[in-house]
Amino acid sequence: MEQVLIGVRGLQAPEQVEKVLRALHELSGVEEVELIEPGQLQVRYNPQSLTVMDLLRAIREQGFLAGML
Repeated sequence: MEQVLIGVRGLQAPEQVEKVLRALHELSGVEEVELIEPGQLQVRYNPQSLTVMDLLRAIREQGFLAGML
């Protein structure tokens, strides 16, 4: 398993956080997603199933800007 810290711009309201967490959990290969602090997610994932770009794309599809920290 790999771990990555992702910054998400505009992720503030609880419903926004839930929306992004749900989108990431739906990806096959994501083991755990944790909100570290507002706008920062730590994601554990299987690098044989997903890339960091896959994770960022899933967040961006929810309407947020995201990048690695």
